[in-house]
Amino acid sequence: MTEQNIILILSFALGFALKSLKLLSKDDAPVLLRFVLNVCLPPLMILAIYRATPSADMLLVTLSAMLVIFILFFISSFVGKKLQLPRPTFGSFLVGTMIMNTAFALPYFKAIGAEELARASLFDIGNTILIFTFSYYNAIKYGANAHTDRIQIKRFLTLPPLWGILIGFGIKALRLEIPPSAVSFLELLGQPTGLLMMVALGLAFAPQSSHLGKALIAVFIRMGLGFAAGFALSLLFGLQGIPRTVVLTCSALPVGFNTLILADRENMDRPFAATLVSVSTLIALFTTPLLIRLFS
Repeated sequence: MTEQNIILILSFALGFALKSLKLLSKDDAPVLLRFVLNVCLPPLMILAIYRATPSADMLLVTLSAMLVIFILFFISSFVGKKLQLPRPTFGSFLVGTMIMNTAFALPYFKAIGAEELARASLFDIGNTILIFTFSYYNAIKYGANAHTDRIQIKRFLTLPPLWGILIGFGIKALRLEIPPSAVSFLELLGQPTGLLMMVALGLAFAPQSSHLGKALIAVFIRMGLGFAAGFALSLLFGLQGIPRTVVLTCSALPVGFNTLILADRENMDRPFAATLVSVSTLIALFTTPLLIRLFS
C-alpha cells in the first residue's frame, strides 16, 4: 500500500472516529465542504492553469477528459431513468458518474515524474472546467432546491471555483507573473483540500443497504465504462506513451469528492452521494496504481 493510500485511509478514519466519539457530527461535513468549495478550490484552479504549458498532445489530454464526461452523461441519463430514481437521488447518480476524482491520481503521477504530473494536471483542468459548469448545471437541475427546470445564471456566478478558473485563464492569456509569495499563499490555501474532503467523507459516511446496488451501478459507469471511453478516445486520437497512460488511468478514477460538495450545495441525495464516493474510493486504492503500472 502506497503512502498516498495510507494518508487517504487515515483521513477518512479520522472523520469517522470524530463522529463516533461525538466530537463532530455528520452535520459538520457540509461546513467542511463549503470551506473547501469557497476557500481551498479556487487557488488550486488558478495554480493548475497558471502552471500548465499547452501543446498539441496536452490539449488532446484535456479534450479527452471533457469527452469522457459527456459520454458518461448520456449513459448515466439513460440508466438512471430506467432505474426510476427519485429526482435528488438521480441528481447524485448522474453527477457522481460524471465527476472524476483527479486529485486522487495526482500524487501517484507526481511520484513517477514531472512530465506525467503535468499531463495529469491538464486532464484535471478539463475535468474541473466541466465540474463547475456542465456538472454543476445538472446538480442545480436535479437538486431539491430547484423549483423549475430553468437554471438561473446567477447560481453559476456565485461559484468560487468557476471564478478561479476564469482568473487562471485571464492570467495565462495576459502572460502575467504571479509573485512567489502569492504562489506560496495560494498553495497554502489549497493544501488542506484532500484532508478536509476525506474527513468530511468520514463524517458523512453512513451506507444504506438500499443504496448499495444502485451505487455499484453508478460506480461501474464511472470507473468501468469511464475506462472504456478513455480507451476508445486514446485510440481515436492516437495517443501514445505518457498521454495514453494519463487518459486511461484518469478515465477510470473514482467518483470525485466534488459530488459531495454539489450534493450539499444543491440539496441532492447526500447519503447516496457519500456512498458513491466511499465505495469507489475504496476500489480505486487498488485499481489506480494497478492501471498506472500496466500502462506506463
